[in-house]
Amino acid sequence: MFYAPVTFRLLALLLLVAAGAGATVLFILYDWYAFAFFTAAVSAGSVMEVLRFNRRNVRKLMFMFSSIENGDYSFKFTEHTPGRHDTLVNASLNRIRDLLAKARDETIEQEKYFQLILESVTTGIVIVNERGNVMQTNREAIRLLGIEPFTHVAQLARIDERFPALMRDIGAGESRQLECSDERGSVTFSVHASSIVRRGERLKILALTDIENELSDREIESWTRLIRVLTHEIMNSINPITSISDSLVERVKDEDDGLIRQGLETIGRTAKGLISFVESYRKFTRLPAPQPTLFYVREFMEGLRSLALATIPEGARRVEIRLSVEPDDLILYADRGLVSQVAINLLKNAIEATLDTVDPRIDFTATIDSREQVILTVANNGPSIPPEVAEHIFIPFFTTKTGGSGVGLSLSRQIMRLHGGTLKYRPAAEGSGSVFIMTFK
Repeated sequence: MFYAPVTFRLLALLLLVAAGAGATVLFILYDWYAFAFFTAAVSAGSVMEVLRFNRRNVRKLMFMFSSIENGDYSFKFTEHTPGRHDTLVNASLNRIRDLLAKARDETIEQEKYFQLILESVTTGIVIVNERGNVMQTNREAIRLLGIEPFTHVAQLARIDERFPALMRDIGAGESRQLECSDERGSVTFSVHASSIVRRGERLKILALTDIENELSDREIESWTRLIRVLTHEIMNSINPITSISDSLVERVKDEDDGLIRQGLETIGRTAKGLISFVESYRKFTRLPAPQPTLFYVREFMEGLRSLALATIPEGARRVEIRLSVEPDDLILYADRGLVSQVAINLLKNAIEATLDTVDPRIDFTATIDSREQVILTVANNGPSIPPEVAEHIFIPFFTTKTGGSGVGLSLSRQIMRLHGGTLKYRPAAEGSGSVFIMTFK
């Protein structure tokens, strides 16, 4: 019923064309040329009206398609012109426009929804086409790779020359690993690929994961749970021993057996020493949540240098601690107290490592990388840590120092983890010495 007026008008025009043509032929046969001319004019006028009607609608369709193709949905055809039969056509085209605009808006909302999900995941996502062009990434991928803008897989050669070939050659459903090194130390990536065809083009979806950090986080969580259980059980067993030994010492008189009194005092001192030892491990599981504030890095580092120099034993060689901050007004947003614990621990370890070095030197540096990450580095020129030892230095309880607790570095890494950062070790480039890198993301 909506299209009835248009249909009737077209049918009337077609009937006029047919009737006019037939009448014209008939009048010519009877030599009625005046009537033949009139009916021929009516028929020609009807044909012209049909063509004009069709041409107007075709122009409207072409205009509508061109606007939609260019993303312009602001057009609207007139629907309220009296006496115009094409207002129904205009209304139909406007309805088509409204439906397409609604579909476009829903698509945009859906894309925003999926983009939000993509940005929320902790896995780096890179979508590339068959030519190696990067079609889409998320923030985690940019953070992991440190390349922005990231437009082609060839740029991955900055990280490792093997990376571009790996990205191109990996097939859908495959997983591969790549270990590479940068200013943060060694990084191990896991790459998993899948594929999809979108608008006739095959795209490869690459999921990137920093395995090393993931394993470190799980390892720390496992150690934390283990230490909580052990310290709880040990404290429950030792506390009664100290309490009983103290009570018995008070009951034993001076004139009684001195060996008994001495033995009880030894038991008490040993138990209390063990409690103190266990308490040092409890710190690993009772770290407070960071309370970050903004502070200038240079002033912070100068204070730490003074504290570290005060720990040098009397008679030991003078240790030079050189500071470098770039830029000079670098600001860090972190928990100053907790970060101080990490940095002073690294500086003290560096001093101990250089005590037997002829010209002991420590480089305490701060800079900001291309990812806007603040990086603090403590490097010394003492002996390098043997590789078989280096792989265990962040494990709780592990120590090579006489009387050491093995808590310092594991506690420092835990503090950095609470800040969302990392603490890594690498040997010095010169072949001797150690470098510890604190990265604040």
